[in-house]
Amino acid sequence: MQKSKLFAGLALVAGLAACGDNPTEQALYGGSAGLLGSLALDGNPVVGAAAGAAGNILYCKVQGTCN
Repeated sequence: MQKSKLFAGLALVAGLAACGDNPTEQALYGGSAGLLGSLALDGNPVVGAAAGAAGNILYCKVQGTCN
């Protein structure tokens, strides 16, 4: 049950995350999406925000589409 919530939360965060112009904006956008996703799934908002921020920064670096 816990793993399904984690995967659903990660999918939600990935869908909501957007790249920013710099790493600070990328962290804020990803963190906001992670926070909202964790609250929607009744998870830990701090962990959700941290995972969202890190995930969005990593996504932007790997995709190379962000500034």
